[in-house]
Amino acid sequence: MTGRKLLVYLLRFDAAFLTLAWIAVFLPRSVMASSNEMLGLDVLPAIPIVDYLTRSLAAMYGARGLFGWLASVDVERYRPMVLLMGWSNALLGALLIGIDLYAGMPLYWVLGEGPGIIVIGLAMVYLCRFVEEPAS
Repeated sequence: MTGRKLLVYLLRFDAAFLTLAWIAVFLPRSVMASSNEMLGLDVLPAIPIVDYLTRSLAAMYGARGLFGWLASVDVERYRPMVLLMGWSNALLGALLIGIDLYAGMPLYWVLGEGPGIIVIGLAMVYLCRFVEEPAS
């Protein structure tokens, strides 16, 4: 399997995973609250800002997935965008580790969120090496 094909598969996997976040936009509040408790987190506060932040963040993750899917259709054309997505993922993952630690998230959360995003981002950057830049 070529590096180009691996990049396409990685972008599509990432896109599919991210677009699943749209489900959370429409979840009933009771489901969100029980999911929060199942994860061993505190009771989800029933205030507007929490609903806004959880749903808008899920919507943004879903929207980001569309960009990954678009990039996977023509990786040569969208190579600069893939590089930006990769580097921004690596930065986002590092920031999320810091945010998770600052917020007092459980260790399983810290290790399950940021490091994976960093790895996917750096893999995107690395696999771009196998994609020719578009002719200008």
